[in-house]
Amino acid sequence: MRKFMLAGFMLAAVSFTTGCVVPIYSSSRDIRARQLVFVSEGLRHIPEIWERIWGLDMPDVATPYRTHGGVI
Repeated sequence: MRKFMLAGFMLAAVSFTTGCVVPIYSSSRDIRARQLVFVSEGLRHIPEIWERIWGLDMPDVATPYRTHGGVI
């Protein structure tokens, strides 16, 4: 029983480190280059999307000068 558990654990450890069974990109150089260009173009827009989500591209609405804040 111990050997089966050890073999199962080793098989699971090896299968997790080998990567995906089905390759993500094509084996043809031309098609793979086109796929990598499409992926890199999609990744290039991530900072712009991040700035839009967090509102970093919007102008700051805080006042540039100090205000009293209390009742005058």
